[in-house]
Amino acid sequence: MTTEANRLIDLQIMWNRLIAVVEEQAQVLIRTAFSPIVRECGDLSAGVFDTKGRMLAQAVTGTPGHVNSMAESVKHFIRHFPLDQMKPGDAYITNDPWMGTGHLNDFVITTPAFKDGKLVGLLSCTSHLMDIGGIGFGPDATDVFMEGLYIPMLKLIDQGVVNETLMAMIRANTRLPIDTEGDTYSLAACNDVGAKRLVEMMDEFGIESLDVIAEHICARSREAVMAEIAKLPRGTWHNEMTVDGYDHPVTLKAALTVSDEGIHVDYAGTSPQSRYGINVPMAYTTAYTVFGLGCVVASQIPNNAGSLGPLTVSAPKGAILNAPKPAPVCIRHVIGQMLPDVVFGCLRQVIPDRVPAEGTSCLWNLNVRGETQSGSGGNYGFMMSVTSNGGTGARPDKDGLSATAYPSGVRGTPVEIAESQTPLIFWKKELRPDSGGAGRTRGGLGQVIEIESGVGRPWDILAAFDRIDHPARGRDGGGDGAAGYIGLKSGKKMRGKGFQEVPPGERLVVLTPGGGGIGAAAERAAEQVARDLSDGLVSDKTARDLYGYTPVKAAE
Repeated sequence: MTTEANRLIDLQIMWNRLIAVVEEQAQVLIRTAFSPIVRECGDLSAGVFDTKGRMLAQAVTGTPGHVNSMAESVKHFIRHFPLDQMKPGDAYITNDPWMGTGHLNDFVITTPAFKDGKLVGLLSCTSHLMDIGGIGFGPDATDVFMEGLYIPMLKLIDQGVVNETLMAMIRANTRLPIDTEGDTYSLAACNDVGAKRLVEMMDEFGIESLDVIAEHICARSREAVMAEIAKLPRGTWHNEMTVDGYDHPVTLKAALTVSDEGIHVDYAGTSPQSRYGINVPMAYTTAYTVFGLGCVVASQIPNNAGSLGPLTVSAPKGAILNAPKPAPVCIRHVIGQMLPDVVFGCLRQVIPDRVPAEGTSCLWNLNVRGETQSGSGGNYGFMMSVTSNGGTGARPDKDGLSATAYPSGVRGTPVEIAESQTPLIFWKKELRPDSGGAGRTRGGLGQVIEIESGVGRPWDILAAFDRIDHPARGRDGGGDGAAGYIGLKSGKKMRGKGFQEVPPGERLVVLTPGGGGIGAAAERAAEQVARDLSDGLVSDKTARDLYGYTPVKAAE
């Protein structure tokens, strides 16, 4: 074997080791986090960066919105804290939505890694914190300053000494000081583990810098993505999608251009920014757009600065997808997570056999808040985001996934955890029959959820739902997914967005949406309909009326 071949093998092994380093970093964050949305659901990201601020590897565990926006945030840290001023034991923090990951509830911490006194790289991570003050985790604010504590680029730890003044400010501006302080330290701790493992890897391979492996990773990843793009026809394709918005519908328009330089998505013509907190900073818009592109065009290529480079995004300033400070952005995921579906609408005109139908897309998180009956262990009442999901769109050759978070990727909150952390009782949490759009391949199903206070007290739902007025669309003759719904068991319909109180003794009823189907329902194989019917995923009426299926009676 040639020397060059050996070198390439070593580089590939080191690349894989970097991915293992950041995955351990993410797992430390999960094991030490206080917030259930991190500990149970994996709403986080972790990555390693070179001294140029390029992301070299991301943890397998994590969400695209966090990872792909954090990829740019490290460059902001370097701009505010020059490399030659960084010291061992330092750590930096921000939750600036425009330099972080899109809203104030995400803390981003970046830590320099040193080997033999020389700075060799940076470890960065982010996670969702349940409460950072303000009016709470909902869409009702009319500027970012109402949404909670705003942390600029600051030094959290100075050569091993914690900034106690900053920590006191953080504790004083949250309803959950215990959880919030714990989550902040868990972020710093996971970076420390990542930095330690990075240096151990460099010692093992006898390298003094990441320069060579960084160039290898970025160059090979970019080449691989460009090779996939080269297989696509050149041109521009358009798509638009209307979603519920807050007080009026929002239209998302995209023009996707494939060229010799890569793929560019432009959102000119999209609705202007909202008065309420459903706006999206450009970093988050970019994050979910390039994730959607990557899922279809480059799904087998690792995510890093090289693979992201050929995928670019633009949106007019002042549009809902490029809302400048001080726009309210707390619930930016409700709009931002729709963007893969918008991009898919362009791509299905080019490569329809690789693109799914529309799905629920945005998370249907149950953001609940209220008072506790007795002492709350240092916190002020309870606040929790119970992660909940609808169905994904049908795939060309497979059904959509039921009750699955796509494109976010977070796991659903176990009922046992939600009931142990809040005084709420979940009376029902089950799949919603007939909610998946009918088709040759069926859309994924949503859920039926019923919740009530277990202590006879009122509580708040900070609603941030979509796909109620504009459900996921089927394609090629497939049916639309079922629309979402939120209301009380007594029959009162509630708004899909905004703070609302659930009275004591009432049950909140939530029906999460289904995904759209692909192809005519009559084309679905009879054995698939029979299985759906047997599993309770479709009703007798749907099987008969939409699929034309009549069960064969057993011979007497």
